[in-house]
Amino acid sequence: MNEPVTTVNQNPYSAPRSENIVGTDQDTPQKVSAFSVSGRMGRARYIVYLVGLSLVIISVGALLSLVTAGLAMIPAYIALLVIQFMLTIQRSHDFNTSGWLSILILVPLINFVFLFIPGTNGTNRWGSKTTPNSTAVVIGAWICALIIPLSGIVAAIAIPAYQQYGERAKTLRIR
Repeated sequence: MNEPVTTVNQNPYSAPRSENIVGTDQDTPQKVSAFSVSGRMGRARYIVYLVGLSLVIISVGALLSLVTAGLAMIPAYIALLVIQFMLTIQRSHDFNTSGWLSILILVPLINFVFLFIPGTNGTNRWGSKTTPNSTAVVIGAWICALIIPLSGIVAAIAIPAYQQYGERAKTLRIR
């Protein structure tokens, strides 16, 4: 005889779900791609890719702007914004939230939240954990974590000193 089909309070309009994804092993770490919006990215890779790619894009844009009278900086800033959104979406996926949270990179100081929230251990709804960080990624993250605050301190000292130099130069020129 046929057995009756039992339904568990399931929404008939929801997408089908499965505990196991066919063709993948949930325990194998996934590879990280900096130029994608899918997958996950840990904190160390996030800061290294964010700072590294930003420096490359701004440097190329600055060099091209010497030739194009500054017009090359517009596409460089657009490319920089797109890359930052792509990296931040992956970072949001790492702590199991939607990529829409990446809009916070437009708000000053609140965007630092992505550097401090730890990722989820193991598999989450965005995929399995990422490959372990290499030694280069760890060293790069420490360099970024040390250089960024130190450059701010140097700028805080150098800017007033340069302003005083400019004031003295103006007074010497007037005499």
